[in-house]
Formats: sequence, C-alpha cells, structure tokens
Amino acid sequence: MRLVFAGTPAAAVPTLRRLAGEHEIVAVVTRPDAPLGRKRILTPSPVAQEAEALGIPVIKAARLDEEATGRISALRPELGVIVAYGGLVREPLLSAPEHGWINLHFSLLPAWRGAAPVQRALIAGDAELGATVFQLVPALDAGDVHAMRVYPVAEDATADDALASLAVDGAELTAEAVAAIADGSARPVPQQGDATHAAKLGLDDGRLDWTESADAVFARYRGVTSEPGAHTTWDGAPLKVRELARAADADPLPPGGLRGIKGGVLVGTGSVPLLLVRVQPAGKAAMAASDWFRGLRVADGATAELDAASSPSEGNEAR
Repeated sequence: MRLVFAGTPAAAVPTLRRLAGEHEIVAVVTRPDAPLGRKRILTPSPVAQEAEALGIPVIKAARLDEEATGRISALRPELGVIVAYGGLVREPLLSAPEHGWINLHFSLLPAWRGAAPVQRALIAGDAELGATVFQLVPALDAGDVHAMRVYPVAEDATADDALASLAVDGAELTAEAVAAIADGSARPVPQQGDATHAAKLGLDDGRLDWTESADAVFARYRGVTSEPGAHTTWDGAPLKVRELARAADADPLPPGGLRGIKGGVLVGTGSVPLLLVRVQPAGKAAMAASDWFRGLRVADGATAELDAASSPSEGNEAR
C-alpha cells in the first residue's frame, strides 16, 4: 500500500521501520525540530531521523493545517498511519486517504484515551498494559478497533521501560492491521467498556506524597519516570528521585523519615518504607542516594521536609 506515516517520539520508530520494509511510505509527517539539552540545540525528532535514514521524504509540521493537508493529499496515500504524532488529524485530511487513518495507541481502549496512556495506567496501578490499533475518527481515540493485544507489565517497570516494550510489540500489531486492510480482510469492531482519560502529565504529577501507601508512591514513581520525573523536597530544596525500589523487610519509618542502609536510603511512606537508590539534588548531577544522605550529616531517622502531591491535572491534550 501507499502509506503516509505520522509520528514523532522514539516509541513510533519501530512501527515506521516495520512498515517501511513492507509498504511504500510516500512521506513521513513529524513535529518540527525541537531544542534539546543544556545548549538547546535544535534537533530532529527520532521519527525524522529514522525517516531520513530510510530515504523517505519528511514533512515537518507543528499541526496538520491547510498547507500540510495539501502536501499530504497530493501524494495520494491509500492509508494514513499515526503513532504519537502530537497533533490532531481533522477533515478534510482525515478522509483524504482511501482507507482513512489508523492509530496505534498504547492502551486497551477505551481505557486511557488521551496523551499519556502508559503513564496514567501505571500511576493507577494497572497490572496489565496493552496496545490498540483503531480507525481514526474526529472524537478522541474513539474509533473502531482493528487489533488489540494485552501485555503483562513487570512490577518494577517504569513508563520508559513499558513504552520501549510496547513500541516493539505495537509495530507488529500495526503491521498486521495494515496487512488486513490491504487484502480486504479487516473487520474493525466498536470499542467496548467505559472510557477513561489519560491527561497529559505536568510537573505536579511527579510530586511524591510520602503519606500515601508504598504501593501508591511506587506506582506514581513508575508512571512519571522519566518524564516529567519524580521529585520531592529536602529542607525546602527540590530533590529529584531518579531511582526508587521496593525495600525488603525494612523496619517502619514515619512518612518521609530517612535511614541510611547498605545500597541506599530507606524512606518512610504511609505503609512500609521504600528504597531511594539514586537522587539528584538541585544544581547537581544524579548520585547514589547513600552518598547524598551521608553529605547531609543528619542522624538516622531524620524526617525530610516533603511536598504533598497535587491532584493530577485535567485536560484534553492532543497526541
């Protein structure tokens, strides 16, 4: 088939690579170059870099406006495939390809429609993740399902870990859906169940509330790692939590209470302690939590001054 592919982050690259080996991709649509690093150097998106390596023409667009619609439509694609592009596909572009557009979404739709499905699922403590390929419609993530697959998630997997795994598995799922559309065997079915919304994460979503249970704190850490990042405060100063782990057979501590042990620093929660493994104080590089704790020169069991977590932000952000 003649495909147009729209995507931006690294999670979209496996699908682009897989489809490029099986179909003719007439163009790749991606977000414009973005400033990265401390020097804020303009850098092409991971999808743009992969497309250029594959020799596929790239259309860089912050949104799919009239100009982008004209450029894409002129290529006469038979099908559009979108994976985390970062913008909405509206009419007349939505109907421009003969078979419309399909979307790979990293959730078990209709659960977690929206911008941050994996992150929100992990924060909520979901035991299973999944990927869904569905027909794009004007309503957010509401189209009929071409393919869906459930994937178990490791109990310590972060959002980065889960997305990396789902990106590979989702590429296979998308390839199967495209093949079914190409040979005429596709039979998409309506979504079943109650919809939940996965709002885009903000900085406050990463704030850890040590008065919550260990399960809830650890779930939030997993869901916000690495973006926007888990954080707390010590003595009024911000402290990023780069690595957090379960603690085995640890004596109780009050919420936020700290005690240094071999391999890290125990921190109390509303139930059992967790283990700080790596932290990053303000203005410094990430370091072993045990090194940071030794530098505080405080007694074991000292209680950190911690922020309370705010409620997750609401919003209907475009992917």
